[in-house]
Amino acid sequence: MLVAAAVCPCPPLLVPDVAAGAAPELDVLRAACQDAIGVLAASRSERLVVIGPAERPSRGVFPPGAAGSFRPFGVALDVTLGSAGQDAPEDEEVPPLPPSLAVAAWLLRGWNAAPVEGLGVGEQLEPERCLAAGRAVAGSAERVALLVMGDGSACRSLKAPGYLDERAEPFDQKIAAALAGADIRALAALDPELAQELKVAGRAPWQVLAGAAEDAHLTGELLQDTAPYGVGYFVAAWT
Repeated sequence: MLVAAAVCPCPPLLVPDVAAGAAPELDVLRAACQDAIGVLAASRSERLVVIGPAERPSRGVFPPGAAGSFRPFGVALDVTLGSAGQDAPEDEEVPPLPPSLAVAAWLLRGWNAAPVEGLGVGEQLEPERCLAAGRAVAGSAERVALLVMGDGSACRSLKAPGYLDERAEPFDQKIAAALAGADIRALAALDPELAQELKVAGRAPWQVLAGAAEDAHLTGELLQDTAPYGVGYFVAAWT
């Protein structure tokens, strides 16, 4: 059963080495992410599953110790999922973590609580399949915690990656309200087609969260709601 969840954004710029000179601009966001992860650490979970968007989810769950890298972003920084003692199985070839899970691995550096696994979710995955995946994750242990990575619309300003779309801010407001209230029905009802048009990277992971939380009766707290680069970033904690 799901006992706690943290929601964080997943831009590589969240990693100071990647952001370089612009790193201080996201200090408040990073601090909020650490506060949310602190909730996970306090949850006494048996299993932590990190869920994030992936263009090509080539497998189901990434095992503890799965590796990722920020070298594609020009930074010689490698990360692993979970603590250094949680090594990936030597007898299976594990693909590299998608960027969203690599950011999560960076946020979890120093984590020494429950074993950490990752789940890359296709950004086009249908809502019902997202919900079903969430139910399966929640049912995998008596005490499960989730770290859910995802960004809101990328169309909040003229300089945003998707340019300005007047539908973007109202859509993000719905997301913020749902995360603040742990409103799983609102998350489950997010329109995948509109989300795609607004370049929302978190729709599928948030709907996995909605499925996982169906029987959990959690309460939510929104720690951050901002769009510094015209992209909606949210941080929330559910307990």
